[in-house]
Amino acid sequence: MTSPQIETIGEALDAFQIELPSWGFANTGTRFGKFLQAAAATTVEEKLADAGEVHRLTGVCPTVALHVLWDFPDGLKSVEHVRAISKQYGVRPGSINPNVFQDQQYKHGSLGNPDPTVRLAALDHIVKSIQIARELGSRDVSLWFADGSNYPGTANIRQRRLWFEDALAQAHAHLSPNQRMLVEYKPFEPAFYHTDIADWGMALLLATKAGPQAKVLVDTGHHYQSQNIEQIVAWLLADSMLGGFHFNDRRYADDDLTLGSIDPYQVFRIFHEILTYEWEKGSRTDIAYMVDQSHNLKGKIEAMIQTVTTAQELYAKAALVDHETLASCQSSSSLVDAENCLKDAFSSDVRPAIQEWRRSHGLPEDPLDAFRSSGYLDRITAERAEKNRASVSSYA
Repeated sequence: MTSPQIETIGEALDAFQIELPSWGFANTGTRFGKFLQAAAATTVEEKLADAGEVHRLTGVCPTVALHVLWDFPDGLKSVEHVRAISKQYGVRPGSINPNVFQDQQYKHGSLGNPDPTVRLAALDHIVKSIQIARELGSRDVSLWFADGSNYPGTANIRQRRLWFEDALAQAHAHLSPNQRMLVEYKPFEPAFYHTDIADWGMALLLATKAGPQAKVLVDTGHHYQSQNIEQIVAWLLADSMLGGFHFNDRRYADDDLTLGSIDPYQVFRIFHEILTYEWEKGSRTDIAYMVDQSHNLKGKIEAMIQTVTTAQELYAKAALVDHETLASCQSSSSLVDAENCLKDAFSSDVRPAIQEWRRSHGLPEDPLDAFRSSGYLDRITAERAEKNRASVSSYA
């Protein structure tokens, strides 16, 4: 690898950060139950401690996405505690995620619920989440809705859309000038006939109607099989409506597997679209990169380190694409040469350059190896094993 390429990778990594999800350190499972891990985090303090360890080893995860229901049990009263322990473990509160899908009242939806009292309760929770974000200095409030229906004829789809439009506009009015609302979409699950925000177009329309501080959030697992996610990214970039990502990988549906474990070339292509757009514009885009995974079987912290280092590798590879050559090939319809511009960059071994970048920043060359030899896992396993053994893991 040439010196200019190493320098390009270094500059790209200097600009790259990715947010960790607090829930990725806790016990997770499927519809059929949880597989408990002795070292899984059981409190928000333990989640932030684990996130701080990942950031200490990788240097690129300074913020942690927090979930209001799970991480703020007393709502606004929990803010000071979260602020203090975040500082203690060397991380900052990141995006704030309301929960309008778990409570029993949301059985038939939240903002799309036929019951106006439930719609009001959901809106009130979102507004309180915006307040929590403001108190913590968190810019982004990420909204995902499980709303939808399972059977034809059981819901008025157009009316539910109107309820969403009205409620999101009301929520947007509570944002401070530096805050953003990120609207996420998902084609199915837990609703299987129709989902109220099923794709990027629906999310885009709702965000546009909500107000200028609303953008679209792309979860890489929230698409149909073989959908061209990088084309969606390109379209959202063109309209300045791409707010952020929830990164994960999948084989079939919303599998929430570790990033790049199934299709690393897809993640590379997404990063390529973003970096090409930035090259064309001559400036960086304001995109929140976040992880959203469910480590049911892999060790929580190891899986997170694996994802972060994979994201760095794929971002570095995308930074090596020769944009001028690619643009020239595209203009002349030199198809083979244009495709090879991407394949050559993707095939590059960027690991030595990343190791050099880590050395220059006082970070371990191999974060996973450093974690395994640190003794951290042994310590938290001893501290948390008893609590995790007492957890309920059955489905029925």
